[in-house]
Amino acid sequence: MTLDFITIPPQNNQPPQRLLVALHGWGANLQDLAGLAPAFNLPDYQFIFPNAPFPHPQVPGGRAWYALENGDLATWQLTGLTGLAESREMLLAWLPSLEAETGIPLSKTVLLGFSQGGAMALDVGLQLPLAGLCSISGYGHGPLAVKGEPAPPVLMIHGQQDPIVPLAAAQSLKQELTSLGVALADHELPTMGHDIPPAALAIAQTFIQSL
Repeated sequence: MTLDFITIPPQNNQPPQRLLVALHGWGANLQDLAGLAPAFNLPDYQFIFPNAPFPHPQVPGGRAWYALENGDLATWQLTGLTGLAESREMLLAWLPSLEAETGIPLSKTVLLGFSQGGAMALDVGLQLPLAGLCSISGYGHGPLAVKGEPAPPVLMIHGQQDPIVPLAAAQSLKQELTSLGVALADHELPTMGHDIPPAALAIAQTFIQSL
């Protein structure tokens, strides 16, 4: 099983200096976040948007990183999920392989994810020497593992009006990351739901540019 993806070259028409990989959420696909590339306003970045490996059970054309329909969504602390181990293994192999194609090392690569993609970004990204991690409307799978020192810095953005992933899930994840000694920037946006509004994009841009 391999990951399909689309790539968008830098806006400045120069060779890429850095790379941003964005993981979509449950039921979306590689097209879902690709339209946001110009809005990030990162002209020297190449963008890569992969498709999750599994078809979504209800959404035609939708993809999933693992099954959620039988998960304990009340707490969003999820373990034993069908497909999670496979997606984790796949991303841990695929992300380092991108340097051969792009010429950009992991140390200049940012991994971003939305919702289920945000959970995957933290799960996988803390095990790799990446430049940074962004989780938007994300949650945790259970105990996180940090491999290597220092861990990549993390940005978390969550909406106080999120009807899908409760704010409490993000706050629990914040506590776990802090206890692991991860450098964390955390933002709770009062009017944000389960989406990526312009305010969240602006915060992500500032964080990424600081890396």
